[in-house]
Amino acid sequence: MPNTNEEFDVVLAKCRSVFAKKLQDYGASWRILRPSSVTDQLFIKAKRIRCIEIKGESRVGEGIYPEFMGIVNYGAIGLIQLEKGCADTVDMTAEEALRLYDEKISLARKLMLDKNHDYDEAWRGMRISSYTDLILTKLNRVKEIEDHCGKTIVSEGIDSNYLDMMNYSIFGLIRLEFNE
Repeated sequence: MPNTNEEFDVVLAKCRSVFAKKLQDYGASWRILRPSSVTDQLFIKAKRIRCIEIKGESRVGEGIYPEFMGIVNYGAIGLIQLEKGCADTVDMTAEEALRLYDEKISLARKLMLDKNHDYDEAWRGMRISSYTDLILTKLNRVKEIEDHCGKTIVSEGIDSNYLDMMNYSIFGLIRLEFNE
């Protein structure tokens, strides 16, 4: 019987490692990104996953796994940017960025655990390509919300959509990592 918490930890350790290494290489250069630019980065990653799924090959050598990792990491960046706003320069240390990253990942984990309780891990019976389609749907919703200056009438906000995209990506990573 799979243990989602343990599997979450395994794939998240890999995502966090990449995030930390990129902080060493680039610093928190992403601080200059406006939320809409983060959304577009997420779109590029999700669109690439879908293209690889449809075409069955990648010509640049990286597959679906690193793109799902990118969605997790950019989702956390998006949540940080929504909270802090964008900056004109790098105004955050690597330590602060990692602390905020961990905080946002904790939000994703809590949401995943709550939804797993209510849906009884239905995600395990879904196709990985459905996660991609759901992420792209969420991205289109976020773009609409951004076009409405962040205002919604009855719908969840941008932050909730980012968290859902992160969790769908984590589900994809778990399924790929553990060959489910």
